[in-house]
Amino acid sequence: MDKENIKIQIKTFFGLETVLGEEIKKLGGRNVELKNRAVNCEGDLGFLYKINYSARTALKILVPIDEFKAYNETKYYDRLFKFEWDEFMDVDQTFAIDSTVNSERFSHSQFMTFKMKDAIVDYFQNKYGKRPNIETKSPDIKFHLHIDRELVTISLDSSGDALFKRGYRREQGEAPINEVLASGMLQLAGWDGKGNFLDPMCGSGTLLIEAAMIAMDLPAQLYRRRFAFQNWKNYDADLFATIKQHRVDRIREFHGKIVGYDIDGRMLDAARTNVESAEMEEVIEVRREDFFNTKKDMFPLLMVFNPPYDERISINDDDFYKKIGDTFKTNYPNTLAWLISSDLDAPKKIGLRPSRKIKLFNGKLETRFLQYEMYEGTKKLHKLDNKED
Repeated sequence: MDKENIKIQIKTFFGLETVLGEEIKKLGGRNVELKNRAVNCEGDLGFLYKINYSARTALKILVPIDEFKAYNETKYYDRLFKFEWDEFMDVDQTFAIDSTVNSERFSHSQFMTFKMKDAIVDYFQNKYGKRPNIETKSPDIKFHLHIDRELVTISLDSSGDALFKRGYRREQGEAPINEVLASGMLQLAGWDGKGNFLDPMCGSGTLLIEAAMIAMDLPAQLYRRRFAFQNWKNYDADLFATIKQHRVDRIREFHGKIVGYDIDGRMLDAARTNVESAEMEEVIEVRREDFFNTKKDMFPLLMVFNPPYDERISINDDDFYKKIGDTFKTNYPNTLAWLISSDLDAPKKIGLRPSRKIKLFNGKLETRFLQYEMYEGTKKLHKLDNKED
């Protein structure tokens, strides 16, 4: 692998490609190109370490190592058997393969994964008289197989565990929001750590912790212990230590407030546990409040939240959303508020016209991320074109 000019593909969620692209440019990526649920770029080995450690909206960071066309399973196996796998792993290391197959020619993704495992094992057996072991839970080396029609791409997974697994979450509620999605929402909402932040239905506290990490410019993987690239043959421990130190040196003080409300005591306990795990007790305040009975007490204020979905918590949907709109209008003047909902009729039920609507996915649920701008007096809602971004 060329340490100076590595082609990189970074996976993300639908709707966050632009946010991730901006992050990658700021971190120094070259030839940044937005794709569907991914961003392609180039950089050196240090940059690969840096984006794994720092990029907030990255799910997985892949390095393509081979690409070819295969028109049948025999040609597919033969090409893989001839590939020099020992450039990327030792026979004593364990490995695993993730796969994505979109092909009428090769319709069984599991079979194609097994054939790739066979080719790798047979390669080492043939060359060294010894077979590497497959380990699905925590392998030393992780490969990614992608087949699109007849185009086969083999990549090294530089991350290992998905990058939404930040390492601070100890407790979770019924349906916690994914950390990468939470950070993407905050960046779409324009949160930069200036001013104050409120999550009025905070659940187990993910949006609060991600908001604090952005406010203090903490690296996204500050709490993570291990990356897959640390098992690579070309791993440079000194370089990674230097990159981590540079990022940690950039951490800044935050002078605003980050507050979470919830009416569920169990959720508040979970949020407090996670806040303590992230060592943010001095930055984040969580308290038991019914949002519908609260009034604005922080200026200026950005509000971002994930109201309970009817899919996971039984709520009287229409009345619930109407109360959100009424609370916005009555108790939160001069506030920018964003909420995510899988109820695509939520704007009608809220009774206010959103100034922005962004299509996102929360897991498999299609959602809308809605922006509301509240103003005092007759100009209750800023009239902007209600177009989908």
